[in-house]
Amino acid sequence: MFSRIYAVLLRHLYLYPRSLSRVMEIFYWPVLDLLVWGFLTLYLMRHPGALSEWKAFLLGALILWDILFRAQQAISVSFLEEIWSRNLLNLFASPLSAFEFIGATMILSFFKFILAGAVTVVLAWFFYDFNIFRLGFWFIPLVFNLVVMAWTIGIVTTGIILLYGEKAEALAWGIVLFVQPFGAVFYPVSVLPKSLQYIAHAMPCSYVFEAMRDIFTRGTTDALTFAVPFLLNALYLWAALRFFKFMFRQAQIRGLLTKLGE
Repeated sequence: MFSRIYAVLLRHLYLYPRSLSRVMEIFYWPVLDLLVWGFLTLYLMRHPGALSEWKAFLLGALILWDILFRAQQAISVSFLEEIWSRNLLNLFASPLSAFEFIGATMILSFFKFILAGAVTVVLAWFFYDFNIFRLGFWFIPLVFNLVVMAWTIGIVTTGIILLYGEKAEALAWGIVLFVQPFGAVFYPVSVLPKSLQYIAHAMPCSYVFEAMRDIFTRGTTDALTFAVPFLLNALYLWAALRFFKFMFRQAQIRGLLTKLGE
């Protein structure tokens, strides 16, 4: 009996060194949860007077974060669905180019975040009497920056999956959630340790969420808060497209398109 139990146990243990999703299940997700809620707790302890603003801060952050998350998922998961349905080779055997496919998923992500965003906005107003449109005109550039960042993450993730296949599928959900602890989603960048603040300042979304809190608190924000994420997003999107082009070419050279989804 014990030998059979040991055999099944060993069989599963052998999977872990070669399975990114299993390793993430043990280490990655718990660490991210600890960082996000740990820094949030730290902020509340340091700034108890901010509690009066927390309905706006939290609900606004949740709505904007969901926009980023859904827009990224629309690109990454759309690609995975083509793999799961074994349709990827059919697509690229047609005149469809890699960038045309990415363009289609970007448009799809636009419609998906519009629909998902509309639902969360209405529910937040109905259940919590919270109006995200208190952000006024600023709402448009804030959302724009989040969507472009989401596209960048989605394109990079797709490129990695294209080359490494099912081994990298967990990244479709994992990469974007890495942003959350360092992207100032629920708390300001100043709460982070100095070494992590450099990471936060390199993320366009950190400026978006900082601007959101400024607008809810002061009614406005400074122009630099908008200029920096626009520049960062332009740079990152360009780099992501170059990266995807390289990964797609590598997949073609190695004949990986025929193996994905097998």
